[in-house]
Amino acid sequence: MSKKIAVFPGSFSPFTKGHESIVLRALPLFDEIIISIGINSAKNDYFSIDERVQWAENVFKNYDNIKVERYEGLTIDHCMKMGAKYILRGLRNSHDFKYEKGIAQMNHSMDSGIETIFIITEPKYSHISSTIVRDVIKNGGDVSQFLPEDISL
Repeated sequence: MSKKIAVFPGSFSPFTKGHESIVLRALPLFDEIIISIGINSAKNDYFSIDERVQWAENVFKNYDNIKVERYEGLTIDHCMKMGAKYILRGLRNSHDFKYEKGIAQMNHSMDSGIETIFIITEPKYSHISSTIVRDVIKNGGDVSQFLPEDISL
């Protein structure tokens, strides 16, 4: 029987408590979760790819079944390369669902053997988004309450 591998893709700029919660809650469903940090040359990320990879590795350093990878291109191609049959996504609200539903349907059209699994964010993290956290950082605010313990900026 093949391993159940899920890819959790994103820019994770930065990796938040909401992201951490999604991974930990999904862990019982899969043999392995690969946190896949996208490299988008068209996007000017506030944090370097190396910083983002290091943060995710720090957060899950005690988990043998959670890996961190960087990737470029289509998530579906990355899944095939990693041997993953699942894409893991977190949903904070109906806007996330509407956006993610279209991507999931497109991915399924490209490869019907890869399923997208949605996990609803815990209410205590539903207000946290990387975009808002970045804005707070850019304006000199304290974001420690929104980031996992192993991440310090």
